[in-house]
Amino acid sequence: MNTIHVAGGVGVADTAMASYDAALADANLHNYNLVAVSSVVPAQATVEPVPEAPELGPAGNRLTVVEARRTIGPDDEVDFREGGRSGAEDAESTRAPRRRPDAVAGLGWATGPGPGLFYEVTGEDPEGVRERIHAGLDDGGDLRDWDLPDRETRVETVAAEPERYATAVVIAAYGESEPIL
Repeated sequence: MNTIHVAGGVGVADTAMASYDAALADANLHNYNLVAVSSVVPAQATVEPVPEAPELGPAGNRLTVVEARRTIGPDDEVDFREGGRSGAEDAESTRAPRRRPDAVAGLGWATGPGPGLFYEVTGEDPEGVRERIHAGLDDGGDLRDWDLPDRETRVETVAAEPERYATAVVIAAYGESEPIL
């Protein structure tokens, strides 16, 4: 099979690994042993975005993927200063309330008449992630001197929850799974 399925998911749970597993389940990719590769799309492949991955073989098989993944947890808080300087005596009074960032994972792909590219980015802001994906695809195409006119992105976002872990994933699954043993 020459189809690369792009699916995404989000999950929230009491541990980082459980939130990752829940995000994989949301994408229907939780029953495979994922093997990450770099981000080249073979020339003969078709990239197909799907709401969730179809069945790609028996549970426990090896599945080749490109993955964007971001997990946040209870200790991931961000300070935002409003006009204060770090180290200033009155810094506490110039701090905005601490907030928990969102978990954002994005995957972009660019294809053309030959091979193509995936570019994975994570962060806290969906628009910032999209901008970095587009810039990365531009740079990757320029580096290789490839014509990549057809471009798409998929971005998943999950909001932080108090005292829990949250994971966002976007995965490009290459073809069917294969036996691992």
